[in-house]
Amino acid sequence: MARSYISKRFLRIGTVAVAGDSMLPTYSNGDWLVARWARTFKVGQVLVIERQERPGIFLIKRLMQIDNENFWVEGDNSAASSDSREWGWLNSGEVLGRILFRYRKGPRPQ
Repeated sequence: MARSYISKRFLRIGTVAVAGDSMLPTYSNGDWLVARWARTFKVGQVLVIERQERPGIFLIKRLMQIDNENFWVEGDNSAASSDSREWGWLNSGEVLGRILFRYRKGPRPQ
């Protein structure tokens, strides 16, 4: 799961904070990411999604397949991820953008 803190829609850039372990080892709990709100995507990119059943909750998942206007997404850590393996295909309206880069790492467990 991710929390969106800044959304500059006019710039089509925003930031999200990672909450949870579903994207380990790529992204960790507490990491801060920069996202681009977009409509075109490529397999392998990490996306920001918002499920219709959970409005206001942003999730970070990797795009595995595209079939017409439908998207199959999975977390990198399958043991800790709710994703298309549970939900099935997402429609294009549930995909908001893609992650560009991590700009701050979260605290690491000691």
